[in-house]
Amino acid sequence: MKKHIQSMNEEEIFEKLHTNHNGLKDKEVKQRIQKFGLNELPKKKKDSIFKIFFSQFCNSITIIMIVACILSLYVNEVVDALAIVFIIMIDAVMGTIQEWKANKSADALASMIKVKAAVIRNGKEIMVDASELTIGDIVLLESGVKISADARIISCSNLTIDEAVLTGESVASVKNSLPSNKTRISDSKNMVYAGTSVITGRGTVVVTAVGNKTEIGKIASKVIETEDTPSPLSIRMSKFTKQISMLIVFIAILLVILLTLKGGYKPEEILMNVIGLAVSAMPEGLPLSLTLALTIGSSRMGKKNVITKKLNSVESLGSCTVIASDKTGTLTVNEQTAKKVLLPNGVEFNITGTGYNFNGKINGNKDKMPYLERIAKNGVLNNEAGIEVEDNITSTFGDSIDIAFLVLGKKTKIDTNKIEKVGSIPYESENKYSAVYYKEDKKVMCTAKGSLEVIFEFCDHMYYDDTVMLLDKDKILKQNEQLAKDGYRVIALAANECPNFKEKEFYEKEDVPKLIFLGLVAFIDPIREEAKESIQKCKRAGIKVVMVTGDHPLTAFSIAKDLELTDSFDEVANGEDIDREFNKGEESFDEYIKTKVVFTRVTPIQKLEIIESYKRQGEFVAVTGDGVNDAPAIKAANIGIAMGSGSDVAKETSNMIIIDDNFMSIVAGIEEGRNAYANIRKVVYMLISCGLAEVLFFLLSIISGLPMPLVAVQLLWLNLVTDGLQDLALSFEREEDDIMDEKPRDPKESLFDKRLIEEIAISGLYIGFVVFITWFVLLKHFNMPVENARGYIMALMVFMQNIHVLNCRSEKKSTFKKSLCSNWLIVIAIVSSIALQVILMEVEFLSKIMKTHQVPFEHMIMLILVALPILFIMEMYKKIRK
Repeated sequence: MKKHIQSMNEEEIFEKLHTNHNGLKDKEVKQRIQKFGLNELPKKKKDSIFKIFFSQFCNSITIIMIVACILSLYVNEVVDALAIVFIIMIDAVMGTIQEWKANKSADALASMIKVKAAVIRNGKEIMVDASELTIGDIVLLESGVKISADARIISCSNLTIDEAVLTGESVASVKNSLPSNKTRISDSKNMVYAGTSVITGRGTVVVTAVGNKTEIGKIASKVIETEDTPSPLSIRMSKFTKQISMLIVFIAILLVILLTLKGGYKPEEILMNVIGLAVSAMPEGLPLSLTLALTIGSSRMGKKNVITKKLNSVESLGSCTVIASDKTGTLTVNEQTAKKVLLPNGVEFNITGTGYNFNGKINGNKDKMPYLERIAKNGVLNNEAGIEVEDNITSTFGDSIDIAFLVLGKKTKIDTNKIEKVGSIPYESENKYSAVYYKEDKKVMCTAKGSLEVIFEFCDHMYYDDTVMLLDKDKILKQNEQLAKDGYRVIALAANECPNFKEKEFYEKEDVPKLIFLGLVAFIDPIREEAKESIQKCKRAGIKVVMVTGDHPLTAFSIAKDLELTDSFDEVANGEDIDREFNKGEESFDEYIKTKVVFTRVTPIQKLEIIESYKRQGEFVAVTGDGVNDAPAIKAANIGIAMGSGSDVAKETSNMIIIDDNFMSIVAGIEEGRNAYANIRKVVYMLISCGLAEVLFFLLSIISGLPMPLVAVQLLWLNLVTDGLQDLALSFEREEDDIMDEKPRDPKESLFDKRLIEEIAISGLYIGFVVFITWFVLLKHFNMPVENARGYIMALMVFMQNIHVLNCRSEKKSTFKKSLCSNWLIVIAIVSSIALQVILMEVEFLSKIMKTHQVPFEHMIMLILVALPILFIMEMYKKIRK
């Protein structure tokens, strides 16, 4: 059976890697770099800006518009052709700008290991670029160093590593050099990994993996291999554009056959009719309008601390049905906090406050407060951390538990500045304790803190208030077990006078006198105060929130209970359970995932498997995270969300970034996402209903043997200028009151649901018939010249659109209950489009280009009256449907 590097002793490691304490020689380094490659991560090939630009033309709407442009040139309609080219280029340029945000995940991963490293080569210590590290290199670690390759520990002293970016663990991992059979990252105490950082201590390690063979390298490779997931809007719009394009082609072919059979039409006339039909049916302004609506949504999200990297992400967030959230730094503050102190006599103190700020109170028996202060004082003295506050900015260094003790000292107003330390035993992972000697009242005292089992070895007695009595181990063990079950990390403290103290350079365990047990302090990475309320909002909105973490099951369950995610431990899964169920097959695994809410001891690959399972179940998944360990899942998710304080990898891989690390911002983002989608529906409602009306009066005119009511350039004017202003205004509509009480949309649901089809059909058919009847009357009853009549039809369509935009402001709420004050742009759009139409008709140069004529003022009033009933028809529809 193959022996893992973790299980080998020093001699076996050196033999396997062909190295020694003197390190590699220069010649060996060159050979190994040639064999194993540089210590760099794989990079994803990016598309050139030209490729992105030309890809904008590969959609059905653009292709049909290009065909219409070519046909316009063929029949010498240059103005029409130029107008179509202008539209195509605007859409292409805007699309290119948005897509020119290439994914830099692998680059971010690579930047994490671009540092210098202290190595021993040729028997001497030198500094080399991290990219030049190779297997077998002897690397020296010290506090603050960023680790650049995976390596096995040869020797260490007080070495603790922050592995949160890989494991999600909020507590630094205590390391040792002892052989072990454990290979899981979170359990490998004799290994260090690329991308992590040294918190305390020193160590000598030998490199075992570089580049894409490191744990972080495997993640980089996975990120590159994972394909981007299309947003629901992309899927819906892709389907819609294909459908409408096929419909246009079908109607165009039908029209050609119809006109050919009817006879009397020249080929040029048939082509002109086909172009007119294509332009009237094609929602030319739709791509621009969608970009606009999403841009406005993105801007609003930005004001709520949600930065979107891709516009489609705006609507995607509003579509999510499951949020798979990281625990550390997302639902919690990623700062260990002392929350409980238990005295041996059973007296308990509860401490308020969160993280590394000094705001908080001590709740408990005030008469027993001196005994709490005694514990806090010993915790502050027996400490290697530091905390400073300058200009309201807190900076810290050292172990998170030591920092938490300093904060506890501030809350209890302990002053240890005048107490002189005379000796110490630093914390060693093998020893599981630390001790300090200090002078107080002309006496030398000794205090120790660490795991309960080790502190018990120093104690025969305990304090019962001011009385010293025999140690009741059973009682204290029960206290410790209950705290551990509640998810706390527990530290025991003891102290006593040291009458035989002698100053020396190094102190050992034998130098610790018999101590008196003081009590237990319970620490936890507390939940964000606003996270609980945010999760409740998600539940009301029909969104399932699950926790995915590398932390201990009991710790994660305690946090989940506080957040009201679950109250049953049966809904908690650990990494071993996930592996076992995954091996049973996808169907069984998906059923298993359905029953769980909290996933613990999860590796990056397992997190990815969980996300893929939810996607197979038909869920639209948003993944939040801040570490390297979250990158593959963030990339594979339908919508990836990174925390602003998180790693570069998470940010680069994600679709959006929460800059204040506040789970509440995600809820605000979901609200804006839903509103952006609602506004997109309003824009589509407006555009397609007007497009349907144009197609209808166009076909009715041809069938009736009448000329085209409007030529291509006039249709483009209506579709882009007048419609465009109204689409802009609709994109600024505010969210409706009940938007977060609605269940999430099915990701597979068509944009055109029953309600939208009904709205478009009723309004489009009414407008189309009214315009056709008006056209028929103008030509047959009043014998008006065609160009003059087209001026009337253009004016009527402008009035129809401006009245109809009021219907489109809400699909459910009455127009008369939607205050214009909530969106002044609607008023501006209506006034501006009418003013532009009047200018177009009155200015001779423009009217010639647009092939139209002016309409007398009194006739305009009559046209407005003809257009007005559309408002009341759609009001009746809303009332009947309600």
